[in-house]
Amino acid sequence: MSLIRAGWPNTQAMLPQAVSIREVGPRDGLQSEDPIPTAEKIRLIEALSHTGLSRIEAVSFVHPKAIPQMADAKEVWSTVAVNDAVTYSALAPNLVGAKRALQSGFADIEVVVSASDTHNRNNIRRSTDESLDELAELIETVHRDEAEIEVIIATSFGCPFEGDVPASRVGAIVDRVLADGADRVAFGDTTGMATPRRVAELLDIVKGAHPDVPLLLHFHNTRGTALANVLTALGYGVTEFDASVGGLGGCPYAPGASGNLATEELVHMLHDMGIHTGVDLEALIEVAEMAEKMVGRTLPSGVLRAGPRSRLSKL
Repeated sequence: MSLIRAGWPNTQAMLPQAVSIREVGPRDGLQSEDPIPTAEKIRLIEALSHTGLSRIEAVSFVHPKAIPQMADAKEVWSTVAVNDAVTYSALAPNLVGAKRALQSGFADIEVVVSASDTHNRNNIRRSTDESLDELAELIETVHRDEAEIEVIIATSFGCPFEGDVPASRVGAIVDRVLADGADRVAFGDTTGMATPRRVAELLDIVKGAHPDVPLLLHFHNTRGTALANVLTALGYGVTEFDASVGGLGGCPYAPGASGNLATEELVHMLHDMGIHTGVDLEALIEVAEMAEKMVGRTLPSGVLRAGPRSRLSKL
């Protein structure tokens, strides 16, 4: 499949009419910041819930010694005012975390495994194969609770320790987790190593083998390629993406992995392309301003700084 297929504007008619965005700021974003008070986390989730976003990754059930920023996950989730129009999900690193998420009432669980063996060991203290061996039982446990499970494959486009990760290796992991019953698959650009070429290589393999499986892509803007990568994926018919308000986040287990794709930057581009997201951009920018004050540092979002292209200045 040629990269020309993903070009703009030649394939405008081929691009999807609508895109679903999962907001990951409350989890993936805040886990890389200094600990934020529980009440502030709740305020952020509730504010995001009223911007038109349909999906929010709320918390992570990881051991508090590993990521102390998520130690209050149960308290956050039990207190937040839920918007019935939003699907909330929780990340679990293993079977123990998945059971905690289910006990807390989540019906949408994400579990992560790294395509890079070194990153997986650094992240959850086991090899990729060991994590995959546990996944079959984890998937069965989640389904027994009538919940859905998404397998996120981290370092899908490269590892800070090993370098390039072959797309064929990622494809083999997809084959295995789908055979074990995973409902969905996501690809994480953990350290911002993805480029349009590498996105195309991976989607060629995965779409060729599993054309009907729901796919989600999670890009970092560490090297400034996130929106270009989204555009490439749109050309392949991908309609689901992660993004983080203000560009919060990174990966605590990957050196230099700063800068999730900012949700308002993604929404801004999609709206200008005529692609529906259901998100109120101005309301989202207000929440990004709130997040910036919350963490006490300047966030990297350009749309947060400059506003949408339709915002004019007085002479």
